[in-house]
Amino acid sequence: MIDPTELPLPPLREDLRLSEAAITDSGEPSWVIEDTVINRYYQIGWLEFECLLRWGQTPKQISTQIAEQTALQPDAEQVVEFSQFLEQNQLLRPNMQATDRLSQRSEGNSGLSWKWWLHHYLFFRIPLLRPQQHLRAINHAFGWLLNRKTGLVILMLSLMGIVMVMHQWDTFTHDVVESFSMEGLLGFAMALIVGKTLHELGHALVATRLGLRVAHMGVAFVVLWPMLYTDTGESWRLPRSSQRLAIASAGIITELSLAGLATLGWALCDPGPLRNALLYLATTGWILSLALNASPFMRFDGYFILSDILDFPNLHERSSAQARIFLRRSLLGLDEPWPEVFSAGKRRALIVFAFITWMYRLILFLGIAVAVYLLFFKLLGIFLFIVELSWFIFMPIWRELKHWWQNRSEVRRGRRYGLVTILAAAILLLALPWHSQIHIHGVARAEQQVQVFSPYPAHIQRIHPEGKVSAGDKLAILDQPDIASKLRQSETSMRNIESQLTGLQADSSGLGLQAATRQRLWVELEQARSAQSEIDRLVLKAPFDGQWLDINPDWKAGQWISNKEPIGVLIATDRWQADGYVQQDEVHRLSIGDPVRFYAKGQPTPVPGKVIAIGSTRSSQLANPMLASRFGGPLPTRQDSNDLAPTESLFHVLIQLDKAPLGQHETLGDIQVEGARRSLLAEGITHLFAVLLRESGF
Repeated sequence: MIDPTELPLPPLREDLRLSEAAITDSGEPSWVIEDTVINRYYQIGWLEFECLLRWGQTPKQISTQIAEQTALQPDAEQVVEFSQFLEQNQLLRPNMQATDRLSQRSEGNSGLSWKWWLHHYLFFRIPLLRPQQHLRAINHAFGWLLNRKTGLVILMLSLMGIVMVMHQWDTFTHDVVESFSMEGLLGFAMALIVGKTLHELGHALVATRLGLRVAHMGVAFVVLWPMLYTDTGESWRLPRSSQRLAIASAGIITELSLAGLATLGWALCDPGPLRNALLYLATTGWILSLALNASPFMRFDGYFILSDILDFPNLHERSSAQARIFLRRSLLGLDEPWPEVFSAGKRRALIVFAFITWMYRLILFLGIAVAVYLLFFKLLGIFLFIVELSWFIFMPIWRELKHWWQNRSEVRRGRRYGLVTILAAAILLLALPWHSQIHIHGVARAEQQVQVFSPYPAHIQRIHPEGKVSAGDKLAILDQPDIASKLRQSETSMRNIESQLTGLQADSSGLGLQAATRQRLWVELEQARSAQSEIDRLVLKAPFDGQWLDINPDWKAGQWISNKEPIGVLIATDRWQADGYVQQDEVHRLSIGDPVRFYAKGQPTPVPGKVIAIGSTRSSQLANPMLASRFGGPLPTRQDSNDLAPTESLFHVLIQLDKAPLGQHETLGDIQVEGARRSLLAEGITHLFAVLLRESGF
C-alpha cells in the first residue's frame, strides 16, 4: 500500500488569494485564503502558511523542511490532514483521483437531491445588485455621517428624544396599542423595510470606507422568511479585530440612530400621519435591533460583534465543541481530548455560553416551527413543522447520541449503571401520578358587595366616613334642589286648594266646583308624594352589615355629584369568593369541593378555600376587568371589541374562601387547585394525541 506521506501533493488552484490577517490570542500570525469564485474565506495559522510556501512536495519533505527551517515540529500526517481540508473545500486543482471521487459522490444524483432542496428551503440567498460603484459615490457624498462628531450629536438627540417620550409615556403607549390595525401593520412593514435597508447600507458603507469590496447585496430567505443581507466576507482580510467590529456593529448603530431620531421626531410632532410614521420607525428600530440583531446566540450582528470584541472567530462552533466534550467527560466518563487548549476559566465560560446558546436556539426553533405551521395550509404546515424540528433540534441530538452509542464500550460499568438508574428514575418520576396542582388566575371579592351611586345628580349633605357600618345606617345623605322646590310648590298649592275648599263648603251652589277642586288637590297630593319619594331615595342606607370603603376624600358638603360616579363600595366582610378561569384542557381535572389556595398579589401567605361551581361552557366574558390584559391583567382579551371576551377557551370557576384576604379589598391573585392527580408523562401524551386528533382533519 502506498504511503500518502510519500506522494507529491496536488497543486493549488491558481485563482486563490492569500492575505495576512490579525495576530491570534496566542501571539501567532494568521493568514486568510480567499476563494474568489464563491467569495469564501478560510483562516489558517503559521503551520498551514509554512506548508503553502513549500506546496507541491511530499508531506514528509514539507514536514522535514519546516522542522529544520522554523521553530515548528510538525508530523507528516498533519500536512496530509491540511491537504484533505483543502480538498474537501475544493481549494486544490482537481486531478484524476479527485474527479473520480466527485463522480462517485454524484452517481445516482442526476437531479437535485432532497438534501439540496431541504438545505435551500431552510436557507438560500438571492443577490440583487453589485453596489460597489454606488457605495463609493455615497461614501464620498455622505462620508461626514461616519465620524465621531456626528455620532455624538445623534446620541445626544436620541437621549433627548427618550427623555421627552418618558414625559409622554401614556400617550406613547396608547399610540402603540392603537397602531395594531391593518393600516398600522402596513406601516410597521414599511418601517421595517426602511430600517433594514439602512441597516445593511451601514454595513456596506463602513466596509467600503475601510477599503473592502462589497461583492453583492440582496435578499436571504431563512425558512422562507425574507431578510436583507450584505456580503462583507472580505472583512477577514482586515488585520485588526477593531476594524471588523466596526463593520459588524455598523448596522445596529445605523438602525438605533434612526430609531433615536425618530423618537425625538415623534415627541416634537403634532398628531398626524408624520407622527405615526415616526412611531413605526422608532418602535421597529428599538425592538428589532436590541431584541434580535444584538443577540449573540444566533449568527446575527450581535454574534459577530461579540466575536470581534473577544477576537474569537467561529465562537459558536468552538464553544459547542467544548460543551460536547464536557458532556462526554462528565456524564460518560470518556477521556476524550479537548478540541482546543484553553485556561480553565475560559473553557468554563465557553461551555456556559454554548449551553445558553442551545437553550436559546431550542426555544427559537420551536417558535419558528409553530409559526411555519400556522403560515401554510395544514398538510404543508405539518410537513414543514416536522422538518424544522428534525433538522434544527432532533438531528443534532441524534448525532451526539450516536457518538455516545458508538463509544459505549469505553464507559465504565459503574457509570453506565448510574446513568441507566438516573434515566429510569426520571421516567418513573414522570410516569407516577403525583402531579395534581392546577394554576389559574383569579380575583378575590366579597360575596356581597354593592357599589353605591346617587340615583340622579344631587348635592352632598353628608357622607358616612369609611369603616364598619350596620344594616340601615345612612351611608350618604344627598339633596336635590329641584325636587325640593317641587315639593314646596306642591305643599303650597295644597294649602291654597284646601282654603278654597273651605270657602266652597259654605256655598251650597258650588258643589260642581268643589268636585273639580278636590281633583286638583288629589293631583297635587300625588305630586308631593312623588317628590317626597324621590327625596327619600337620596338617603342611601346600608342593605347589610359590612365595611364602607373607597370614598373620595376630596368631596365636601354642598358639592354636586353625578349619578355615574360611585360614592363608595359596601362589602360584607364575613364571606369571600374568588372568580378564576381555567384552561379547556384542565377543566376536566376539577371537581366540586377540591381544596384551593389563593395567593393574593404581593402576599406570600395563601388563603384556603374550595371549589363550589365550575362552568359547563366556555366563558364569553370575564367577570372582572382586573383580569383583562388591556387593563394590565394576565388574561388576553380580544382587541377588536369593547367587551372583555377572552381570546382563549377559558372556563369560569367559582371558589369559596375561608376568610378575607389581607386588606379586605378586591384582589388579583394566583389560585392553586388540588385537582385530580395525573402523571406528567400521561398528561403530555394525552395533550399530544389531542393535538394530533384535532389537526388530523385535512
